[in-house]
Amino acid sequence: MHQRLTPTTIALLVIPPLMWAGNAVVGRLVSPWVPPITLNFLRWALAGVLLLPLAARVLRTDSGLWPLWRRFALLGLLGVGAYNALQYLALQSSTPLNVTLVAASMPVWMLGVGGLFFGVAVSRRQLLGAALSLSGVAVVLSRGDWSLLMQVRLVPGDLYILAATICWSFYSWLLTQPRAPAAWRDDWAAFLMAQIVFGLGWSGLFAGAEWALTDAQIRWGWPLLSALVFIAVGPALLAYCLWGAGVKRVGPTVAGFFANLTPLFAAVLSAAFLGELPRLYHGAAFALIVGGIVVSSRR
Repeated sequence: MHQRLTPTTIALLVIPPLMWAGNAVVGRLVSPWVPPITLNFLRWALAGVLLLPLAARVLRTDSGLWPLWRRFALLGLLGVGAYNALQYLALQSSTPLNVTLVAASMPVWMLGVGGLFFGVAVSRRQLLGAALSLSGVAVVLSRGDWSLLMQVRLVPGDLYILAATICWSFYSWLLTQPRAPAAWRDDWAAFLMAQIVFGLGWSGLFAGAEWALTDAQIRWGWPLLSALVFIAVGPALLAYCLWGAGVKRVGPTVAGFFANLTPLFAAVLSAAFLGELPRLYHGAAFALIVGGIVVSSRR
């Protein structure tokens, strides 16, 4: 049975969206210093090193990882290799607020992926909620000007974050499929390490292609190193741990509402650190997206 919301549970569910918003803002800040796909690889490489003391046993030849390597290779591709790489790509040409608002439509894409690929029935109420949330995404993509949407004038970042959101939807549904080894079910560090092992392979491959096909360069310095430490410790490790604990307490439906605090935090952080003030259409888009999620999740 899920617990009531307590101050501790609220903290568990509020800190991750704050970390995710910070991840978007930092990704935008460091874009002149490091290529986006390389940034994703460096982030997860550092996270993996920091996680080793808690989950080194996963790398043993007799661990439960290797019999399930296909499953974790796919999870690593979608969750570690693709999602954040696409998000950092999106931040090259879109703002953190736009990126987090489009990502806030995640429950709608999860609904579609579940219905189309995993045989989960979709109700009329959920379809109505999906329409509301997608209209909110359309407001973001059109910058509040419907004539722009009709002319399909989208910046590349808008399309990258949509692709990232769909990747995460597939990733989330795959998490509901056959479970990890019994010893890992309550061990967030082991489960995350199993994904990082393969995710680093994917992200390293993508980063190699980035360096081969573009004029990629890294401008090392304390600002970049500090940013790497933050995105590896905060949005990757800390947020993953706290979010898992919060979801266990109240369930994914209630937790999903807290995830949609991310655009609000992104608006505040963007105004503070990037000078990118939110506009009226951002508020309208957020209201539509949250409204759609509320309608979809009501029983």
